[in-house]
Amino acid sequence: MVMEVMTQMPARTIDESNLTKGQVRKLNALRKSIGNEIAEEAFAKWLSSQRTETKDKHAELIANTLWPLIQQRDLMIPRGGYLVRRGRGRIVVERANS
Repeated sequence: MVMEVMTQMPARTIDESNLTKGQVRKLNALRKSIGNEIAEEAFAKWLSSQRTETKDKHAELIANTLWPLIQQRDLMIPRGGYLVRRGRGRIVVERANS
């Protein structure tokens, strides 16, 4: 008598649509190396331990530095974007070429 064993795929508990490309790659690598169930549990623990900071530190630093100049009307930032670069002892802000 031959008994057929049907293996069921475990339900995916992690919503991959909310993950970054790097996180999806890490999850898939874990699934390939240690199996689906253990990988999802390990990935969930790893993901919960990661910081969820989404602020750009450099952009925040530039904004905090330039904001007092904008309020004093010493600096006008054009619409359509701008480039910030260093000059000899100064910061140069100029209109971005489109």
